[in-house]
Amino acid sequence: MESLMTADKHVLSYPLGEAQPEAGQMMEVAAGVYWLRMPLPFALNHINVWLLRDEIDGREGWTLIDTGVARPEIQAHWEHVFEHGLDGLPVLRVVVTHMHPDHVGLAGWVCERWDAPLYMTMTDYMVARFWTQPDPEGSLSSGPNGRAAAAHFARHGLTDPQAQAQIAERAGYYPSLVGPLPPRFHRLLHGESLRMAGCDWQIIVGYGHAPEHAALYSAKLGVLISGDMVLPRISTNVSVFDIEPEANPLTQFLTSLHRYDDLPADTLVLPSHGHPFIGLHTRIAQLRAHHQDRLHDTYEACAHGLSAAELVPVLFKRQLDIHQLSFAMGEAVAHLHALWYGGTLRREQDADGVYRFYAI
Repeated sequence: MESLMTADKHVLSYPLGEAQPEAGQMMEVAAGVYWLRMPLPFALNHINVWLLRDEIDGREGWTLIDTGVARPEIQAHWEHVFEHGLDGLPVLRVVVTHMHPDHVGLAGWVCERWDAPLYMTMTDYMVARFWTQPDPEGSLSSGPNGRAAAAHFARHGLTDPQAQAQIAERAGYYPSLVGPLPPRFHRLLHGESLRMAGCDWQIIVGYGHAPEHAALYSAKLGVLISGDMVLPRISTNVSVFDIEPEANPLTQFLTSLHRYDDLPADTLVLPSHGHPFIGLHTRIAQLRAHHQDRLHDTYEACAHGLSAAELVPVLFKRQLDIHQLSFAMGEAVAHLHALWYGGTLRREQDADGVYRFYAI
């Protein structure tokens, strides 16, 4: 879940306006780069995926970037594209920006269907493999779901029995949206490049939203496929989950944004959610200001001490379902940890074992 954050749409430029492809249809947004939009079963109801007209080892075909979740209706959309949108050419390669279900969900299925290799960062590939392993009791770390997640959130004040039971019962949620991945893959590394659509695409790795998120930039086309690192209208979720309970992902995320500093101001950004836009540096400045405001609110709220569960309604003013609440908890902990590691909050564990944070 990405927290809602409305940007000033008059500051960013949207070259395509409000135009968008219908599900299963393709729209060209740059030379050889096509936009598809797949539905999602969440409040955030779509993901943008990308197809690049490509040639690998003398074979003509397509590179597919991100896939949507593993649901039959999404497979049907892809089958329509495969039959009607690819000019009779095969998928040669699948690139996944990161391991969240809407991005990696059908990667294994597409790879198997086309006998195509998978390209991901090492960390995200391994975490996705780990989280799709059978865990009927929900005792393994699996992000915001399962017994381990419920215990993690309980240590941060979410002790409501109903919420605890609902989170514990969702152990199978991730594997329900992500199919089995291929046993082998090609590793994406920061600073290296990938040849796609006749262009060299620089790999830009970022942290905080996912373990090792890969964005891709083509200087020749002036295009950045940003994944979830930079979105035009909402802020990317940055969370602390039980797999790394002492993490400081918000600081990592904000630091990662510096890796886009040298990109040209007129770069066309192709985000995973929302519409393609121009105004990368403006948007990054907005994201920094947004998180500074939230950190200020967090610090003020800690004047007399509070837990992450008590911080959630300070940061999120709307009603949250259990899916949204689990991510909101992770993000609340992330903001508390950023200030704690920064030395402006101290942390204590109360008699009930709940972490409470106090302004210094």
